[in-house]
Amino acid sequence: MSDPSMPSYVGRGIAFPMRVDASGSIATSTGVEDLEKAMRVILSTAPGERPMRPEFGCRIWEMLFEPITLNNLGLMESMVREALARWEPRAEVTEVTAVSDDPSTGSVHIEIEYTVATTNETRNLVYPFYTIPGEGDDEDI
Repeated sequence: MSDPSMPSYVGRGIAFPMRVDASGSIATSTGVEDLEKAMRVILSTAPGERPMRPEFGCRIWEMLFEPITLNNLGLMESMVREALARWEPRAEVTEVTAVSDDPSTGSVHIEIEYTVATTNETRNLVYPFYTIPGEGDDEDI
């Protein structure tokens, strides 16, 4: 059943990860849940990973082996903003902030503030990204 309070533009999609629901059908997600899952799929996919759609995804995966520096955090923010603007028209990204509390662990939290296009509801999503730290990378921040 569809949620009458959620515009159809926000949509319904196959749940991720793909699974079967209690009725034996393919599980689906709707509304903002579907939107956030779609955003996570975009960010989790490296361009070239999908053979039939080689441009799909986020270039953030180019940063996997790079040290965590202020410049590289800025590049990550730009790559996330670009990917979501291109591949997810249901959300208008207003702010992207990449933060690393401890560069020696390779952990980066990407905080995304966005507005749902059809409802003007402001929401945020935190996407964890992990780089592979090298020797001496932690002195840059």
